[in-house]
Amino acid sequence: MTWIDTHAHIYLPEFDTDRQAVLARCREAGITKIYMPNIDHTSIDAMLKLESDETACVAMMGLHPCSVKKDFEKELYRVEDWINKRKFAALGEIGTDLYWDKTLWPQQQEAFKIQVQWAKQRNLPVVIHCRESIDQTIELLKPLADKKLTGIFHCFSGNADQAKKIIELNFFLGIGGVVTFKNSGLDKVLPEVEAQYFVLETDSPYLAPVPHRGKRNEPGYIPLIAQKIAELKKISLEQLSEITNRNSEKIFSML
Repeated sequence: MTWIDTHAHIYLPEFDTDRQAVLARCREAGITKIYMPNIDHTSIDAMLKLESDETACVAMMGLHPCSVKKDFEKELYRVEDWINKRKFAALGEIGTDLYWDKTLWPQQQEAFKIQVQWAKQRNLPVVIHCRESIDQTIELLKPLADKKLTGIFHCFSGNADQAKKIIELNFFLGIGGVVTFKNSGLDKVLPEVEAQYFVLETDSPYLAPVPHRGKRNEPGYIPLIAQKIAELKKISLEQLSEITNRNSEKIFSML
């Protein structure tokens, strides 16, 4: 069986001391592709270096909502410059975040809308962050959505109604380590949603699945996430691998 991690920040300093060992464990676990979302201008060099060194690692380009400040236009100029220079797997990680700071909500909305428009112009998928802001982000996306625009609502932890709305917008649900958490609520939601709308992710180094919760996450833990989803959906791991790999390849098909 093989797996795809659609969201891992494996280029971050948390992996600097043992990145090759982490990648070796990924290969042992059957991880064939790791999609890397960008954060802001400070993460680009490390991300692109890893992409050039490792064929399994594929870069996205975007401005993370937690990096949206009052002068966010400067950051967006860098994003636009990069997407004009070369191909990326997606516009990501973009979106909104009302967990850390609500004072920059207008700027987050504007940065999100601009980047989605860029994705539409270039026929790129988008990878969306929406911590504590899933309903607001769905509403922001609605007027921008069309049959061509697709992507992933990263780290999905919403309810069945929210999942339905996301799917109606032609988007997929990124399911990660949270599904293994006892009180996540996903054990009640995922049985109501068809697996054909799932992709797998780790969000490494964050949100490690049980039994590694609280420790550094890594793409090699994808099988732990997959095991829990397969149990909830009452399907085999082989079926889940086939479905989620096909979904990932469909989303990132321009590559």
